[in-house]
Amino acid sequence: KSHETAAGEALERTRQEEEKHQLEKQQTETLLQQIEELKLQETKATKLKKEQENLLKQQWELENLEEERKQMEEHRRKRELGRFLKHQCDVQLRRRAQQIQEELETDRQILSALLEKEDEDQRWQIARREWAVADVAWMMRVIEEQLQLEKEREAELETIFREEAKKIWEKREEEWEREKVARDRLMSEVLAGRQRQIREKMELNRRAQEQSIKYREQLIKELEEMKEGTRWEKEQQRPCRREQAQGMEHSWREEEEQQQGWGQQHLEELEQQEGEQG
Repeated sequence: KSHETAAGEALERTRQEEEKHQLEKQQTETLLQQIEELKLQETKATKLKKEQENLLKQQWELENLEEERKQMEEHRRKRELGRFLKHQCDVQLRRRAQQIQEELETDRQILSALLEKEDEDQRWQIARREWAVADVAWMMRVIEEQLQLEKEREAELETIFREEAKKIWEKREEEWEREKVARDRLMSEVLAGRQRQIREKMELNRRAQEQSIKYREQLIKELEEMKEGTRWEKEQQRPCRREQAQGMEHSWREEEEQQQGWGQQHLEELEQQEGEQG
């Protein structure tokens, strides 16, 4: 009976050791999973940080694009104004100069024809020729006066053309300004929408980083608790093992003493029987 008890206790100890081994295995696997999850969270945190830096860079680039666009618009307007004024004046002056040259050339041809005709007609009377020459001289003076007048008008035309060009420019500038206001409104909506998207992404990124930090802190806390629990269990197991060893030794001693007592008693009974027979 004592042998059966010892065998049962041995089986129970084996079962407990197996359960303990399985529990330690599960704890180790859980610990490894927690460590792996912590590594993943660290990678995620690094990725979120880079994403935040990228969003800040995009926001900065967008602001620079807006400023660059304004500067380019201002430079374009000044450049076009100068080119427009120069073009208008040059075109008008060239056109007017050509007209004057054509008119003067026509008059010159007429005068030349008159002089040639006077040279050919020698039969004209002297008075007639003098009159004709005086008439041509008068016409030449008229042309010279007209040339002088055209030069003065040319100087005036440059001013007039510039003033007229300025009026045309101002009118066109009003049209451009209306178009620009409409275009700027659309561009502002697009850029504002992009800025809003960037801000929303940055807010989501900030929240994700906060959650990641909290989750990592929780994982680290759980890992520390698991390690602490494992150390505590090992410390608790040491006295239990000593008690088990002492209990087993005590059980063996009791069994041995029982066997010795049973043998002594049996020997005394045999000696008593022999004495009675003698």
